[in-house]
Amino acid sequence: MELTFKEFLRGGKEQLTAAGFAELEAEHLLAHTLGLSRMDLHNPLTVENALSAIGDMSVVEETFWKLLDRRCAHEPLQYLTGVAYFRHLEIKVGPGVLVPRPESELLVESALTYIERIDGPVSVVDLGAGSGALALSIATEAPNTHVIAVEKSAEAIYWLKKNVSFIDEKVRILESDVSTALEGVKCDVVIANPPYVPDSEELPRDVKEHEPAVALFGGSDGMKTPRLFVSTAVRLLKPGGFLAIEHHESQGEKITEVLTEDFTDIILHKDLSSRPRFTTGIRR
Repeated sequence: MELTFKEFLRGGKEQLTAAGFAELEAEHLLAHTLGLSRMDLHNPLTVENALSAIGDMSVVEETFWKLLDRRCAHEPLQYLTGVAYFRHLEIKVGPGVLVPRPESELLVESALTYIERIDGPVSVVDLGAGSGALALSIATEAPNTHVIAVEKSAEAIYWLKKNVSFIDEKVRILESDVSTALEGVKCDVVIANPPYVPDSEELPRDVKEHEPAVALFGGSDGMKTPRLFVSTAVRLLKPGGFLAIEHHESQGEKITEVLTEDFTDIILHKDLSSRPRFTTGIRR
């Protein structure tokens, strides 16, 4: 059985490689099929027990090959496994919500650095929270925070509620348009990952064909929605409050221009590939 299993996994890797995908993804898909972690695949006893529990190798094969075919058709890996890994969290995702990106982890890090300097409770608002990856990372890594996740998409709200219920039920979910959210409320920190991709930009097939356009595109130059999010941040933040907003690599100067009137200490931050990725500022 073990030899068959290894050949079986090798076949999956070959199929993905031929289609232009990383062979490692075959391990993620097979682990998901067996109800194991990817690292468990390297433990023969654990694999044997999982296969024995299922009882019918043909069921495993059929499920695995179907997942491989869907991946080769450019369905996001995270949609197929139902999980995206973000910082220390396993975020549940699926159709209707944007897959959280590793680049956003640096934005969270920046917000946490600011939060560490504040004594007492810190109020945080995540605008356009999506799956809740950013909001839940801050809530779990900074216990002195009170986090509100704002999201208007019903499809994204489904995943947001699921993640909040599994990870940290103290995070408050507000189903609202950003422009009218939390009127009359003031907070210490606003984080935001708005739709910022210019409408004309060509995206990878995985993203273009499967992830929600409403969470991706921000108008002709990509700045329509970021401007709206900044306007809301200006309304929400106390003087001295902190804003971190993600944006397109081409939008650094435009974001700075938008922030200049109401913010000081404006800093453009780069991602791990040295591309401009998010900007922070302090509310005047």
